[in-house]
Amino acid sequence: MSSSSTVRWTEDQQHLSARWHSESALPPPRRAAVADDRTKAATAHRLACEGTALVWRGDFHNARLLLRAMERRVDRKRPAPGLTPAETFHLQRSFRAHRARVLGRLLVVLEDDHSLALRRAPDVRHACMQAYGPPGGGRTAVSLRELLGVLGARQWREKGVEVPALGARIHPHYGVFAPVRGEYVDLVAQVPLPGPGPRTAFDLGTGTGVLAAVLARRGIERIVATDISTRARACARENLGRLGLGGRVCVCGPDLFPAGRAALIVCNPPWIPARPTSTLEQGVYDPGGAMLHGFLSGLAAHLEPGGEGWLVLSDLAERLGLRTRDELPDALHAAGLRVLGRLDTRPRHPRASDSGDPLHAARAAEVTSLWRLAVR
Repeated sequence: MSSSSTVRWTEDQQHLSARWHSESALPPPRRAAVADDRTKAATAHRLACEGTALVWRGDFHNARLLLRAMERRVDRKRPAPGLTPAETFHLQRSFRAHRARVLGRLLVVLEDDHSLALRRAPDVRHACMQAYGPPGGGRTAVSLRELLGVLGARQWREKGVEVPALGARIHPHYGVFAPVRGEYVDLVAQVPLPGPGPRTAFDLGTGTGVLAAVLARRGIERIVATDISTRARACARENLGRLGLGGRVCVCGPDLFPAGRAALIVCNPPWIPARPTSTLEQGVYDPGGAMLHGFLSGLAAHLEPGGEGWLVLSDLAERLGLRTRDELPDALHAAGLRVLGRLDTRPRHPRASDSGDPLHAARAAEVTSLWRLAVR
């Protein structure tokens, strides 16, 4: 193991180490000290702010209590909103990044079999295997905050998310964006299919496979679903197989477009043109709108004659000042596309009605649209 991927600390006069793993691609801490049930929240917060990681060796539930106490201290310095929606957005992103760094310095050590050797610790082995893969290779240091996310993801995976448009549940894997905002799924379920009904369709950036499943349930015979993420592709295959649709949907990647052409091509790209800070955020943030522009620029070459492209996109980026109102029309024109129609919906998620959210005005006014596109 190289020092760049290793956490080192001293415990009972012994020099110990563990492999470092971070789903947020945080670098390994340069300094680490032991913390246990005697460690005060003020001390832990101060050390974490100074860049020192805390390797927890006490009771598991006490570690969770300490993490909550550290959260309260970090949140006391939450920044005031900016003067514009864009300034507020960037301030909030900066604060959340700082918050993640500080709270991510409370660490736990997974044993070689993914177990957690702490008092009152739950059995985390299965959840860690689902998130990280098979165990082996020695002990691994991860942030407690990340591990709690892994445990929560296992519950989501087992319970699933009810999708009314399917009349079934979709089971998201760790690191794959869950279809908790059902309005965009309803758009794809409700808009009229082009022509007499396409026989082939592409679902670009399929994620959990929910839109591919909706298209299949609407009677499309053959669907190719793509995703750049290995985790997403495995998740989509599992969900489609569970729904009995695996024989009609081929899941592949990592290219955005598969080979060939289709009568219908659907894309629900990340809506916010900003850099993601974790694998899960890749479903929301897309630096420079790369996936959006990749879809638009490649659509004409992959549509069958008379076919349609469906773009599902929120206008939240425009309302936050992160994308101009002219950017999408200009991109459509440059790609040789025209708009056949548009179906709009308003948000139903809780944050849209949370007046305490600094971005409440933009979220409450947000409109999500399905754009029906064709070649000019």
